[in-house]
Amino acid sequence: MNDSGGRATEIEVLVVGAGQAGLAAAFHLRRTGHTPDRDFVVLDHSPRPGGAWQFRWPTLTYDRVHGMHALPGMELTGAAGGRPSSEVIGGYFDSYEQTFGLRVHRPVSVLAVRDAGAGPPWAEPVGAVGGGRLLVETSEGAYAPRALINATGTWDRPFWPHLPGRETFGGRQVHSAQYGGPEAFRGARVVVIGGGTSAVQQLLEIAPVAAATTWVTRRPPVFREGPFGADEGRAAVALVEERVRQGLPPRSVVSVTGLPMTEAIRAARASGVLERLPLFERITPGGVVWPDGHAVAADVLLYATGFRAAIDHLAPLKLREPGGGIRMAGTRALRDARVHLVGYGPSASTIGAGRAGRAAVREIGRLLDREPATDGS
Repeated sequence: MNDSGGRATEIEVLVVGAGQAGLAAAFHLRRTGHTPDRDFVVLDHSPRPGGAWQFRWPTLTYDRVHGMHALPGMELTGAAGGRPSSEVIGGYFDSYEQTFGLRVHRPVSVLAVRDAGAGPPWAEPVGAVGGGRLLVETSEGAYAPRALINATGTWDRPFWPHLPGRETFGGRQVHSAQYGGPEAFRGARVVVIGGGTSAVQQLLEIAPVAAATTWVTRRPPVFREGPFGADEGRAAVALVEERVRQGLPPRSVVSVTGLPMTEAIRAARASGVLERLPLFERITPGGVVWPDGHAVAADVLLYATGFRAAIDHLAPLKLREPGGGIRMAGTRALRDARVHLVGYGPSASTIGAGRAGRAAVREIGRLLDREPATDGS
């Protein structure tokens, strides 16, 4: 979507990502008087509505989803618990986009975000672009927004840890992002690596059909008994916020909240399925081995090792701190007031993402009021 003559399309706000955080931000933009495709545009890399939920494995049914909160202005009601969560939440997001007329552009890849005064050679004829604008290169052309809401999440960046001997393993190595259900592990000896919710959920599915399972984590898992209320949620968010303030990459939600204890988990612990071992010393062609010589044979290594923020397209803005993270004040990047990150750090939870979308729109409104437009609008 470009103006004639190869000019970048000038808009007030560009929203990158249409998962929970991006849709919440788009809702609040519309609610505050901004018109989709005129004042703001929403881009999404995924092929259809649903954010990362559309990629969840089919055996993860809606009644097993942990902590899904509604988008602002529209509840998710009447969903059958036995349906795949990818279908339920994908359908909900689709209805949400249609109900509020958000006009999401997809599939569109964002290649780079730069200051408008430092664009690549092909973007030279940008005319009025400048005056504090950003230049965003995408697969459908260039945009020149006055502010950017980045809501790209983590799904596109599964984390594969460097483990000694990994290249020698003779079996299959699979990341939890590629997990399609337990049948692919039938009769196999499986080592599950990771201490998060996905590791536990997938291990519980695999164990009944696998020849053997072994669970390994870097740190002892912490199982949380009892309710997880507002006070506990605020305390968890505060811990993540502290890392972000220090310019460090945010840690996973489970690292600060613990794993919720359920009846299924309690039964799995009693049966020995969730008997955890510390991380092995190295991978061998036939399995894994610990420093004391203890070895486990394996046909499959399943890496439930989480994800990292998908923010490489922001690299030209040089937002990262020496510690590897982006320091923020609320949702705003401290190194560039035009850039807001939602669904990052303390707003990575589903409830936090919705609140962050509203906060970002509120602060961007103040930015737009302070800085005059350069296109006569």
